[in-house]
This record gives sequence, C-alpha cells and structure tokens, in this order.
Amino acid sequence: MNEATATAAPAPSDWFLVVLLGMLWGASFMAVSVALPGYGPLTVAAVRIALGAAALLTVARATAHRLPDPRQTDGRRAWRFAIALGLFSNALPFFFLGWSQQYVTSGFAGITMAAVPLFVLGLAHVFVPGERLTRSRVAGFVLGLAGVGLLIGPGIFASSGAALEGPARLVCVSAALCYAIGSIVTRRAPAVPLISFSAAALLAAAAIIVPVALAVEGLPSLSRGVPTLALLYLGIGPTALATLILVRVIRSAGPSFLSQVNYHVPVWSVIFGVAVLDETLPPQFLAALGLILAGLGLGRARAWRRRP
Repeated sequence: MNEATATAAPAPSDWFLVVLLGMLWGASFMAVSVALPGYGPLTVAAVRIALGAAALLTVARATAHRLPDPRQTDGRRAWRFAIALGLFSNALPFFFLGWSQQYVTSGFAGITMAAVPLFVLGLAHVFVPGERLTRSRVAGFVLGLAGVGLLIGPGIFASSGAALEGPARLVCVSAALCYAIGSIVTRRAPAVPLISFSAAALLAAAAIIVPVALAVEGLPSLSRGVPTLALLYLGIGPTALATLILVRVIRSAGPSFLSQVNYHVPVWSVIFGVAVLDETLPPQFLAALGLILAGLGLGRARAWRRRP
C-alpha cells in the first residue's frame, strides 16, 4: 500500500520490534498446541480472530481511523481486498494450523512458515508487476521447494497408526501458501490506511470463521486454566498487537525490512516448542529449514546487493 513505503534507515527500535514480532508469532504455535486440549481448532481460530478484530477496531476508533466506506467505489474495492486478506491471512491458515497441530509439533508448524517468502517469490512473478523471476530467483525457488519436500517427508500418504501426521504436514505447508497469497493481496491492495485495512481484514475473517466454528463445534464451554490463557494470548499477542507492530515497522523502515521477520519465526517456534512443550524434532527438519532459507537467500540476493 502506498503509505507503507519508507526509505529511512531502520532505527534501533525497528530492529527491536522485528525481533519482538518474531517472538510473538513464533510463540503462537506453542500457544495453539496449549489451547487445543480445551478447544477445537475452529474455535481456536474463531476466538483468536474475534479478539484480534475487537482490539484493532478499538484502536482504529481511538485513533480516528474509519473502515473503508462500502458506499463508495474505492471503499468497495478496499473491502474486496480486505475480505481476501482476512480469508488467506487469518481464517484459512489459523484453522489449518490449529487442525494440523493436533498431529504435528508446534516446532514443525513454525518451521513451515519459512516457506512463506519462498511461495511469495513464485506468486509475485505472476501477480505483481516488476517482480519477475530471474535465474537466481528460479534457482532459489527450486532449492527452497526441495526443502519443503524434505520437510513434508516421504510418508505423506501413510495410512497406519499416526496416518494423519503426513496430511497434517501438508496442511501446514498449505497454511504457509495461504500467508503468501495474503502477502500478494496486501501488495495489490488499494491505498488505505493500514490500521483501517487491517481492522477490516480481521472483521471480515471473523465474519467468515465464527459462523463456521459455531455450526461445526458449537458454542464453546469456557475451559479452565492454561488453554483459555493461551487463547487470550493468541487473540491479543500474535493477532492484534502483532498487527500494530507490523504497521509501525512498515511505516518506519519499509516492507522489505519487515520481511526479515520470516527468519525469526521458525527459530522462535522451535525454541518455545522445545523449552516449554518438551518437543523433539527429527534432524531433517533443521536440514529442510536450511534449504528453505538458502533458497530464499539466493532468490533475494540481488535485492540485498542493491541496498545501501
């Protein structure tokens, strides 16, 4: 979006906020695993989105930011993009991750997010003018896809015992693809104040996911203790607060600088999963992460060389 183009060098506060954002998003995978024993995956996604929408709508009202006006042509166009963003960046991936984390570790789910900028490379080639795939980007894309393949593993269609672990891995990667589509939607969206657009997207996502959650899983009973605390964290921390941090960093240092958060999220997800949930990860997960990040680095090498 037009207002999100900053040219100033990142300040120390920008670096701090990017690390904080990585921690918030990285801890969200642990929080989902903690919330699932008390709530179904659709309920986790719905409550998280509804809390985030309520928080951002409150902030938008307090800062005199209005939602796009659907009576105007530009407002209707903004709402179409907001609905698409809410679907692909919130409703679908939140549910996908909640469902899959019943069968895979939070660390694995977090590592798959390293594939988001990799998918963005391929999608941007088709949907974003000026973002053509060069030879280095193609090489990086292929290398990263090899990492995704290693991440999913050869037993994806296994049908015994823990058969759903294989499909759950694929669903995690599908969530990463959803986030990448959401990134493309954001790039192509009209010039709307970021707080207004983010609040509209979360409101649209809530309108999509809440009725589905109520129809499928019913009205949730309040679970005592840790699952409810995890649910509250998901709504306030990595959904509402993280969106505000995202807005602040984009305005201050630009979207390219913000993209570095993709390096932090998988690392924090593994740290929280191992330290708090006592998870263990097979060695190929880290090898896959290395391939994905190497592919991303190769694909973005030219852009990094152009930086002052």
